[in-house]
Amino acid sequence: MAIASTPELESDRQQLIELIKDEAVFHGDFTLSSGKKATYYVDMRKLTLDHRAAPAIGRIMSDLISDLDGIVAVGGLTLGADPIANSVMHATAATDHPLDAFVVRKEPKDHGRGRQIEGAEVAGKRVVVLEDTSTTGQSALKAVEALRKVGAEIAAVAVIVDRKTGAQAAIEAEGLQWRAAIDLDDLGLAPQ
Repeated sequence: MAIASTPELESDRQQLIELIKDEAVFHGDFTLSSGKKATYYVDMRKLTLDHRAAPAIGRIMSDLISDLDGIVAVGGLTLGADPIANSVMHATAATDHPLDAFVVRKEPKDHGRGRQIEGAEVAGKRVVVLEDTSTTGQSALKAVEALRKVGAEIAAVAVIVDRKTGAQAAIEAEGLQWRAAIDLDDLGLAPQ
C-alpha cells in the first residue's frame, strides 16, 4: 500500500480512493483487455477525465515518481495514459522539475512523419510510463517497447490502480521499477 509523502497529498489520495469506490468501480460480468473475466471493472477514465479528480491524480502520480532522478517526461499507450500524463504535466509545470508529456500510439502513423511517439522528444531521455489500471502489464509493456526502439530510458512504470493480477511481475521481469498509487486493499476489493 502506497502512502503519499505529505499529509496534503495523502488527503488527495484518500479523496481519490473514495471517488473511485463511489464512481469508478462497476460490478457485473466483464472481460478485461487482457481477455480475463472479472466481476468488477475499475473504469479510471471516468475519473482521469473528470475535473474533480484530474488535478489530484496529477499531484499523486507526480509524488509517486518524484524520487526518480533525471525524468523529463511521462506518458504511455494511448488512450488510458494520455489524461494522466497531461495531469502530471500540469501538476509539475510550476515546480522546480516540470515534466513534459508524450503519447505512444498503438501503431506508427502511416502518414506525415510516421511517428509512434508524439509530444516530448524522448530519444536518449529518462521517462516514466503511466497507466490508469493494469491487469497483465501488456499495455505498459507495449509502450516500453516503442520507447526503447527510439532510445528512451524507462525509469519506471507507474499506475494509479494496481489490480494485483500479475502486472507488477510482468513489468519487473523486464527489469523495470513498478509503482502504484492505489491498490485493491485501498478499494476494499479482492484480486480476481
